[in-house]
Amino acid sequence: MAKDAQIKLRHMTRVEGHGDIIAEIKDGSLVDVRFAVVEAPRLFEAFLVGRTYDEVVHCAPRICGICSVSHKCAALKATETALGVEVTEQTLLLRRLAFHGEVISSHILHIYFLAAPDFFGVSSVFPLVETAPDVVRRAMRMKRLAYDLCDVTLGRHTHPVAMTIGGFSFVHSEKRLAAMRDRLVDGLEDIKVTVKLFKTVDYPKFERETEYVSLRSPTRYAFYDGDLFSSDGECVPAGRYRDYIHERVVPYSTAKHASWSRPQYMVGALARVNNNHDQLSSLALEAAHDLGITAPCFNPFANTLAQIVECAHCLEDSIHIIDMLLERGIRAGEEQAAVSPREGRGVGAVEAPRGTLFHEYEYGPNGKCLTANLVIPTAQNLANLEADMRAYVPAIIEQSEESITHQLEMLARAYDPCISCSTHMILAM
Repeated sequence: MAKDAQIKLRHMTRVEGHGDIIAEIKDGSLVDVRFAVVEAPRLFEAFLVGRTYDEVVHCAPRICGICSVSHKCAALKATETALGVEVTEQTLLLRRLAFHGEVISSHILHIYFLAAPDFFGVSSVFPLVETAPDVVRRAMRMKRLAYDLCDVTLGRHTHPVAMTIGGFSFVHSEKRLAAMRDRLVDGLEDIKVTVKLFKTVDYPKFERETEYVSLRSPTRYAFYDGDLFSSDGECVPAGRYRDYIHERVVPYSTAKHASWSRPQYMVGALARVNNNHDQLSSLALEAAHDLGITAPCFNPFANTLAQIVECAHCLEDSIHIIDMLLERGIRAGEEQAAVSPREGRGVGAVEAPRGTLFHEYEYGPNGKCLTANLVIPTAQNLANLEADMRAYVPAIIEQSEESITHQLEMLARAYDPCISCSTHMILAM
């Protein structure tokens, strides 16, 4: 029993970026627990000011190499709204297709390479290369498929430059899209085997009800577009996020915390599955059933399972989108809309793999950025993660200090934090 313990885990591993877990237990009771982001502020909101609109949409996505498609789409949507640019239906379909590639790639990274070692009792994925080579090969194969889907739609996965304000800088190949469709169909078997593998996993049976926030679309499972939806019952235009999402600085972290109607809320795969489960594809619903996820699910450890459900959805929906593109035919004249500078303000909201992402820019008459604001999913999750930790520690306080530390790591890792993205400029200039 950890009657008295001082847990100070510096730079926890198997997450993106640097974060510390700090907990104090005294006389068998939890005194305090925190998750501190200790990276220096990235200052993106500061150095975007003064840049032209076309520079902004290229610079802003550099905030993250894993979620660069999400950041690029958010930056484009915000800038296109500010400049009054209307993109074509073909562009929207191609962006949704690229988005699925990023979601699959990011989720597979977390499911197999970051979270799986917790469930299979190893310290990292490397021991699995020897003991479970088929599992590692499957993970690599699915990552390759997702990267190639982005390559077909964007030219490359990481920091794509061919996705521009108003459309794309090249004409997409119907032949390459058709070939990608065949590979996606083959990939369905890999996600079915992934479901079979993870349905055997014994993960902590911890539950805490919270507020779940995501985009919600009236027509489809929302990644690229939709209104801002809270499981507490409100649904508002995403452009009004400042009226509902309240950020605050905490003294021990370079990432802000956020709240809506409660002191904390959760974003990400579990929030989306809880809020939009009625719009999942048939294979995704089957996966959710097999993995034991019934909405609403209040177990944050199930976020990893929700990511598997979303991979199934993205694979099926990608096939459907390519079918629509090939049926209507790629039209070169619809690849790029006209763009010209003007004064304006715009908000771009998307569902990045780790949750709802906001970019907001204000441009002057010459097309130069006057103000920028970025609200990152991991930062929105931090207050909820700490609330989960406060509720979870009393349930495991009879265990050893080493075990408590490991389970707090597992809980933080279940959120799939992208810590470097989450750091903000704290003082506005």
